[in-house]
Amino acid sequence: MNQMKKLTLQEEEAMKAVWKTGKGFIKDFLDAYPEPKPQYTTLASTIKKLESKGYVSGQKFGPIYEYRPVISESEYTRKYMSGFVKDYFKNSYKDLVLSFIKQKKLSPDELRHIIELIESPNVSQ
Repeated sequence: MNQMKKLTLQEEEAMKAVWKTGKGFIKDFLDAYPEPKPQYTTLASTIKKLESKGYVSGQKFGPIYEYRPVISESEYTRKYMSGFVKDYFKNSYKDLVLSFIKQKKLSPDELRHIIELIESPNVSQ
């Protein structure tokens, strides 16, 4: 999945339920949904849109479909963040961090912790 279409907020919420469930039917995703839950038909329509965008795949079992995620949550986050940093911070993660510091969204202690993580030889890739 090289070129991912950006998800709407409604689609992202539905994907969170899909990721939480792993695989399942619309009812399973609805059960995993936080309150307020959408209408069954609204969620079913959203899942169909996700299927057309390539985020989930469906397999028919009689009259109903079982869906599973095609992309993991961590992979989506990584790709989305890369695009976000490219579009809004000229591909500079440094500028992203500076933005958080300027907005006081990142404390000195948090920044020190991040530096420790960066300098640690055990940071997983």
